[in-house]
Amino acid sequence: MAEKQFILTAEGLKKIEQKFEYLKSVRRREVAERIKQAIEFGDISENSEYEDAKNEQAFIEGEIITLEKMLRNSKVIDEQEIKTDVVSIGVTVVLKDLEFGDEFEYTLVGSAEADPVEFKISNESPVGQAILGQKIGSIVEVNVPAGILKYEVIDIKRNL
Repeated sequence: MAEKQFILTAEGLKKIEQKFEYLKSVRRREVAERIKQAIEFGDISENSEYEDAKNEQAFIEGEIITLEKMLRNSKVIDEQEIKTDVVSIGVTVVLKDLEFGDEFEYTLVGSAEADPVEFKISNESPVGQAILGQKIGSIVEVNVPAGILKYEVIDIKRNL
């Protein structure tokens, strides 16, 4: 089975590379030092400091493996290839909620860099899937647990 390809913007790739390097060079060393100190306390069989440090080490190693896989299987979107005639990964989209009239501005990104706090939605999310390939003026319906949301694509712009 082929590994999943991670679609990234240049900014997203940079963030993942920085986090990867930080975990490898800084966090690994910090946790190794914590483990060393916990061992110096003596009996590790009932040492909660040691257990906490080992659990943190396992978590960090898991993160490193995940980020390494993302970097190995990433496809960076070429800024020059981004068109604004249809919704695609890398564009910022202005959507109007047809029920309430509110407007939202989202950047469509690959799942690896989705971040709702920064208004970056994944192309794999329900809204992302619904708007992908749409044009300005298109009406889209999004199935969500609460029902069906209707949006109109108001604007598509390049923001990278």
